[in-house]
Amino acid sequence: MAPQPSRLGRSQPAYSILLGTFVVAAADGMDAILFFGARGVSPTRIFQSIASGLLGRAAFSGALPAALLGVALHVTVAAGIVTTYFLVSCRIVALRRHTLVWGPLYGLAAWTVMSFVIVPLSRVNQAPFTWPVVLNGLLIHALAIGPASAWFSRDPDQSSA
Repeated sequence: MAPQPSRLGRSQPAYSILLGTFVVAAADGMDAILFFGARGVSPTRIFQSIASGLLGRAAFSGALPAALLGVALHVTVAAGIVTTYFLVSCRIVALRRHTLVWGPLYGLAAWTVMSFVIVPLSRVNQAPFTWPVVLNGLLIHALAIGPASAWFSRDPDQSSA
């Protein structure tokens, strides 16, 4: 029997996490392509920069294989973000009942952890601080990544209040 789209959430955890991962990865990836693309950066270069977290500068001479590694890493991070919200929401009921409140806050927390813990621990050559990049990161995390993580973790019979 196929999962019912109207009953996503607690009743089908693996399906909810998988679909949430797809939505988060797609939203964040499209944001990066549009935002950095408007600044002349190609999608290949964007995903090579993600791969540089593991490969360092060598990712930029790795052509398409490095970009594909970047896509895989991007999806893996999205899965971690969605899965973390889902698992924590199993313990803290308010997270799955008040997704409009906790989703954006979680998105900001995810951005903070990525920016101040994960990226500094990686091999990424960090770009200098610029307000447009920071604001874009905060907005996509607060308006899409966190809320999507929360939505796919909500109680199935809950409106997303």
